[in-house]
Amino acid sequence: MLELKNISFEVSADSENREILKNVSLRIDDRKLVVITGPNGGGKSTLAKLIMGIEKPTSGKVIFNGTDITELSVTERAKLGIGFAFQQPVKFKGIRVSDLLRIASGKKISTAIACDYLSSVGLCAADYIDREINSSLSGGELKRIEIATVLARGSSLSVFDEPEAGIDLWSFQNLIEVFQNLRTNIQNSSIIIISHQERIMNISDDILVIKDGSVDLYGPREEILPQLTGTRYAVKGCIKSL
Repeated sequence: MLELKNISFEVSADSENREILKNVSLRIDDRKLVVITGPNGGGKSTLAKLIMGIEKPTSGKVIFNGTDITELSVTERAKLGIGFAFQQPVKFKGIRVSDLLRIASGKKISTAIACDYLSSVGLCAADYIDREINSSLSGGELKRIEIATVLARGSSLSVFDEPEAGIDLWSFQNLIEVFQNLRTNIQNSSIIIISHQERIMNISDDILVIKDGSVDLYGPREEILPQLTGTRYAVKGCIKSL
């Protein structure tokens, strides 16, 4: 379970403090897929980075499974079971897909198990297990390999920052299927996805709307999504469809 208690975050710009997040409080229970959305510049990606420890809040607390992790580093949070996937997956010259999966798992896994992770994200393992993580892979392929590393890590909380960014329509459809499978198969783990895409919101349990650095809406998909398809949000680019 993740709890954010009165989280605020400021940055200094032109000798002034700019408040990106303002007193954000929320709770995400186990076995939930939560989509965080909202108008551009509202603080969504900043919130994801605060959860992972890439940034530290100006004030407030981050509680994970009953433990205050506010001051813990990215590495320490990863060891506790928090995984993060960036908008643009990192490329590692000279590292093969199989190596990356073993590094992510933190232990020596067999080729068969590594192949299982690739298969679970819709990739033919035989075609990818020995591929190098470089520019020869498409955006969609890199995204699915990164999701496979999150699975290999066995995170109890996985955060995906706009996973649809930079991929084509075909890859996006495959991505939806991957997240649907993750949603079906999660046990005590939770998934947070930062996204503008209505089709991703359609497979969520709950939706959180961040607007102007504050929680504007938060609740079950059935209650929140109909409100987002109205003019108030659609015009501001909160909702997109592919």
